Amino acid sequence: MISVYCVLRSGGEYKAEHVLRLYAQVMRHLPDADFRCLCDIEVGGVKTVPLAYDWPGWWSKMELFRPEISGDILFMDLDTSIVGNLTDIASVRRLALMRDIYRPDGLQSSIMYLPKAERARIWAEWSNRPQHWMDLYRKGGDQAFLERFWLDRAKRWQDFLPGQIVSWKSHVRQALYDDERGNGSIPSGARVVIFHGKPRPWDIGW
Repeated sequence: MISVYCVLRSGGEYKAEHVLRLYAQVMRHLPDADFRCLCDIEVGGVKTVPLAYDWPGWWSKMELFRPEISGDILFMDLDTSIVGNLTDIASVRRLALMRDIYRPDGLQSSIMYLPKAERARIWAEWSNRPQHWMDLYRKGGDQAFLERFWLDRAKRWQDFLPGQIVSWKSHVRQALYDDERGNGSIPSGARVVIFHGKPRPWDIGW
């Protein structure tokens, strides 16, 4: 049974209702998942793990690497939409991140498969001087920090599960730019739709 994690730092645009939305979608498409939320509030009906540090915004995701969090985990951002069976994605058992939609040579941390063994080195590097890393990567955030260590190590979802994880902007919405391929419909075979930036899925009724 895979542990599926999301992270909620209260006080921003994300609320408990967005955790419940993702929880319902994950359990619909992966009923055996052990779904948990790292957060600083209670979310009724969802297992929660308290955030232990005051790292702001996207940096709260670094708590996924705390050593007391056991086993392999599948992480998803709260603005992820699940549209199909997650069995393949939950079964990869290897370090996996997205190829960045706009920077093909970079990584995107919207959805990550994080084996326990791979998380240990990241925590050792991060926890030694978190403020240094937050200052250094204040623009790129957690994914820029992870690129430092995993750019040549992480597998890309798009390579070994092609078509299962897609971008709403690039692959679903009616194409607005030359580098977009969407026609307004979810591509056949897609299991997960990533929303990066605006709109959020709930802004368009997803």
